[in-house]
Amino acid sequence: MQAAAPDDIVVDATAKYLSGYAAALDYRDLPADTVHETRRRILDSVGCALGAFAAEPCRIARELAPAVHGGAAARILGTGQATSPDMAAFANTAMIRYLDCNDSFVSPGGGHPSDMLPAVLAAASGASGASGRAVIAALVLAYEIYGQFAERFATREKGWDQGVFIGPASACAAGKVLGLPEDQLAHAMSMTAVSQVPLGQTRVGELSTWKGCATAVAVRNGVFAALLARAGMEGPPEPFEGRYGLFDQVTGALDLDGFGNAAAGVPFKITDTSIKYFPVQIHTQAGAAMALEMRDEFDLDDLERIRIGTYAVAVRNAAGEPEKWDPQTRETADHSLPYVVAAALTDGALTPASFDEKRIGDPALRPLMRKVEVGEDPEATRNYPAQQRARMEIELRSGRRLRRAADYPKGHGRNPLSDAELEQKFLGLTAGVLSPSRQRSLLARLWRFDELENLDGLFEAARVE
Repeated sequence: MQAAAPDDIVVDATAKYLSGYAAALDYRDLPADTVHETRRRILDSVGCALGAFAAEPCRIARELAPAVHGGAAARILGTGQATSPDMAAFANTAMIRYLDCNDSFVSPGGGHPSDMLPAVLAAASGASGASGRAVIAALVLAYEIYGQFAERFATREKGWDQGVFIGPASACAAGKVLGLPEDQLAHAMSMTAVSQVPLGQTRVGELSTWKGCATAVAVRNGVFAALLARAGMEGPPEPFEGRYGLFDQVTGALDLDGFGNAAAGVPFKITDTSIKYFPVQIHTQAGAAMALEMRDEFDLDDLERIRIGTYAVAVRNAAGEPEKWDPQTRETADHSLPYVVAAALTDGALTPASFDEKRIGDPALRPLMRKVEVGEDPEATRNYPAQQRARMEIELRSGRRLRRAADYPKGHGRNPLSDAELEQKFLGLTAGVLSPSRQRSLLARLWRFDELENLDGLFEAARVE
């Protein structure tokens, strides 16, 4: 912990702790590798957003957002449009999240911390005109707060959605860019914590387009709370530890400590997230990779059975519901291990096009999906989340068996994408959306993000023509 909030802040100890840490954290405190990893996640998130530009929920968000205007306007990625900071945060988060290709915490709480980038961008491109360095520091802060909670509480297993922590972390990060003092940072988090407790039903059964928008609402609420706090609104005094606070009603008591601190040698959480290689749920990444590795070693007509053993969370989330074995929506298909494996084996690639309506409905995939068996590997469960262990055995009618294993799928912190691979992912996602020259221009700005005096040039370079 770098600093404690003053005793006269009328909130509980957890809110004081978080606001004190937030106010004290400075770009100059960040090691060079942390800054570079933050640039990588910003680059990846912008690529994911532009790759989803034409998607229906993203279009809806962009059409709705400009109806709100006046005051300090914030920019929407891919357009020249400006709107209120909270609506810009919603629209940009919906785009980043849609393809299910943005980074992920492999932790009990899981979730996608890059969903919070739009909160920081909205504050920076709207009221504050902040620099790239200010954005980087605030994003590191957002990941740190969210990651500390996600490490300690299995959100989905308890029936809640990840926005329960995305909201307060977004509020604090947006407030930092806005230059809020500690007491207002605490109140911004308080207002979000008591009003942003979303249900896990978002990610159960047949998934709808709301899957990619649920955290967008949490981020929007976080930005709105930061603006309210700046205007003088005060939140409840005990949002976390009170009699009916978040700990009592949702999580149980959580002892938050060990926050990122370069001087103490404690790494920041932003360096601990996985950057996805494929546009599919994090628990299906290993299955996708193994299927693609083996597809050229046999003839699909000779396939008898595919057996996958993996950790319990992956079994439940990616194969534990009937809908995962006959997905009807894109959102269900990219969370379906049987579908992901069948599409990879059939097509030899997994791209956003693997999850369009026509491909999902292709009846030729269903017989192949029925040849997939998914079961728990107790050893993999014991080693999760430190590892994402998966084993695949392909049994052929000829009697031959092919086997692969993965403990750290591509993109995992122990098996990260290189900068060159990250660029290729970005170029693949933005192909057809940006011209080659605009792709290069935007990439150059993103790699120099910490040198930007403001975000105007970045938003211009990201405009879809």
